[in-house]
Amino acid sequence: MEVARNARARAKLRVLGLAEKLSVPSDRLRWNCDPSTFPFESTEDVEPLVGTVGQERAVSAIEFGIDVDDGGFNIFVAGPPGSGRSTTAHSYLEEAARTQPVPGDWVYVHNFPDPYRPRAIQLPAGEGNRFRQRMDDLVESARREIPKAFESEDYERRRNDVLTNLQQRQQAIYSQVQEEARARGFAIEVTPAGVLTVPLVEGKPVTPQEYEQLPQETRQELERRGAELREHLEQALHQGRMLEKESTEELRRLEREVALFAAGHLFDELQESYQQYPEVLEYLRQVQEDIPEHLEDFKGGTHEGTSGPFAEMQDLAREDRLARYKVNLFVDNSETRGAPVVDEPNPTYYNLMGRLDYQARFGAMTTDFRQLKAGAVHRANGGYLLLNALYVLTNPMAWDALKKAMQTGEARIENLGEQFSPIPAATLRPEPIPLRCKVVLVGSPDVYYLLYHLDEDFRKLFKVKADFGPDMDRSQQHILRYAGFISRQVRERGLRHFHRSGVARMVEYGSRLVENQDKLTTRLADVADAVVESSYWAGKNGHDLVMSEDVDRAIAHREYRSNLVEEKVQELIEDGTIMIDTEGERLAQVNGISIAELGDYSFGKPSRITARTALGGGGVVNIEREIELSGPIHSKGVLILSGYLAGRYAQDYPLALSATLTFEQLYDEVEGDSASSAELYALLSALSGLPLKQGIAVTGSVNQHGQIQAVGGVTRKVEGFFDVCKAKGLTGEQGVVLPEANVKHLMLKDEVVQAVREDRFHIWAVRSIDEGIELLTGVPAGDQRPDGSYRLGTVHQRVDARLREYARRLKEFGVGPQEITGGGERRGGKTRRHGGGEMG
Repeated sequence: MEVARNARARAKLRVLGLAEKLSVPSDRLRWNCDPSTFPFESTEDVEPLVGTVGQERAVSAIEFGIDVDDGGFNIFVAGPPGSGRSTTAHSYLEEAARTQPVPGDWVYVHNFPDPYRPRAIQLPAGEGNRFRQRMDDLVESARREIPKAFESEDYERRRNDVLTNLQQRQQAIYSQVQEEARARGFAIEVTPAGVLTVPLVEGKPVTPQEYEQLPQETRQELERRGAELREHLEQALHQGRMLEKESTEELRRLEREVALFAAGHLFDELQESYQQYPEVLEYLRQVQEDIPEHLEDFKGGTHEGTSGPFAEMQDLAREDRLARYKVNLFVDNSETRGAPVVDEPNPTYYNLMGRLDYQARFGAMTTDFRQLKAGAVHRANGGYLLLNALYVLTNPMAWDALKKAMQTGEARIENLGEQFSPIPAATLRPEPIPLRCKVVLVGSPDVYYLLYHLDEDFRKLFKVKADFGPDMDRSQQHILRYAGFISRQVRERGLRHFHRSGVARMVEYGSRLVENQDKLTTRLADVADAVVESSYWAGKNGHDLVMSEDVDRAIAHREYRSNLVEEKVQELIEDGTIMIDTEGERLAQVNGISIAELGDYSFGKPSRITARTALGGGGVVNIEREIELSGPIHSKGVLILSGYLAGRYAQDYPLALSATLTFEQLYDEVEGDSASSAELYALLSALSGLPLKQGIAVTGSVNQHGQIQAVGGVTRKVEGFFDVCKAKGLTGEQGVVLPEANVKHLMLKDEVVQAVREDRFHIWAVRSIDEGIELLTGVPAGDQRPDGSYRLGTVHQRVDARLREYARRLKEFGVGPQEITGGGERRGGKTRRHGGGEMG
């Protein structure tokens, strides 16, 4: 008896020594930034940060993508929102664009040979607007000069000469016809119905009645001579028409000559100015040839016989016809300095690729080349186009149109309605514009990988990936750049400057956001929000500079605005609705800790995990998996437990075990393997008969060899269980067991650190299941002897004895080993049988 008592005492001392050994000291529970290390008193003395911080890899990739002048080396900037990915990309594009030449302007003009295909002409930057204005001036000058020229005496004289000559020649023909007619005994009469031949008898015209009374021989003679006369008359009329045509052509040549004389000097000046632009000269030649064909549009004048709406319609029609001489300034780079950088926030199809607008005119939809509107690809031509990848993908047709433009090197304007219309409609087909620009997409890594694997064109077009990491090393250089970032935010937003203690607190907050003592977050948008809020609370506290307590209050208030659900859960735990024990010992029951994600907020939520064991061959059954509330990673973690049990114990006997595991009072899906060690502790407790301390919560993943692996969210998990213990009363025996690899991820609140420092709460870091089970049971785990046995009274000896007993008893029932370990397989929560056995 005395020997047994001494053995238990030694075991207890061993466990106490292990607990002390595994206890994490308070100075390792968070990293504290010493304000005295800063070479400044406040951010007033800190130069604002230029560029970004901690993204050297991404910056290098962006610079590489900018420098490589090849069509396929466009850039995809991948990173989490708030990491400064868009701001950084834009700033580097702006910097590169400053040293590059300004691209030319683009104008669309009327295509006189093919009006349905407007022509695109490129001019130097600023020249497009000048050319448009000069063409407007030319048309206005022509509208003034041409009417004056047609009102001149010289024009009237020459016109009258043409008309007089026509009348004289026509009169000569008429006189000749009259003489021919009298010679044949006829007279010529001109009536509204035409030219008539009237027979003469004794020099006098006869009426139809008198004609009928003439002798037959006389009538026949008159008809013969009348036929000859009519043939001669037709020839004379043809000569008259030819004279009129010649006169009309002569008048037209006269008008053309007068018009060219009136407006020709206007073209001379323009043609001289654009000698080096063949396309402009060709366009001016076409305009010069077209104006004389439409002189009525330049002459103006009154509306004869029309008034009111009809006169207005004629005016609008005239203005529309004159509009063909206008210039559509499609892309204007007159104010651009360097290459353009276009950031399109709403990349719809039309915003990207341009559009052709229509106008309602007297009940009909009309358009012309003036209604062509440039898209982002046109404005970015010769420079850089920055787009949000997700926005492009979610806008119909935008992604396909962008790819097509990049592949063909042409920017075309096509209205979407034309592609889906069942009936082709006559519309404009403007000339495409050659496209040469660098496209930069910004999106999350998930979007990048989806595009890379699902779109074969993507990998050909976007060969440069600029990867923005979620964190950066906590070096002195990065800490000082953090201070520069805070200084920039203060100046840009007109905030209070930060005292160095406030800066130190913000840097610590950067480590807390990534839950890593050796890292700082690169999600500077969250840091910027905290800067604004800290400045607000400094004002509330009456501080001229933002101090550390102002930052603490801002962070606390941020959590307070979002932690309503956490408080409600804490209340349910405190009043016993959700059953969580923080004192005493319980068999096969342990406190696990999960992370509850609420979008903008997450917190640690303790959960009771229980295990039940029995004789059988069902293996370890995950109840959540049976009802399809277990995610694949959690299910994998539970299946690993079977591997651990088989590898640790069942080497010379079959594993005759049926066990169930569950999260009590948990009705949402369970995902992740961070509870697998807690589940194994509960299972070992059930098999060994040793109760587990309820004042200790557990997190950590376990592998088949019993090693404890790191998990995520340890800071929130520790604080979640601490809040429960504080609400129920700290006893000094409570704490959290976590993986030793996770110690560096702890950035606990000062309240928790202080409690650990005062021995009112504890953090233990373990590397194996053996260390954890000793802490939870107070009993040594037990090392395996060379013969495979364990020292009496240890945890493993008790578990091994129970499993051997199960195997022996199952054999007594006549069940063979193959039936016990038949190798069941579960799919979708259902059990499939192989050889009569089942496995959970």
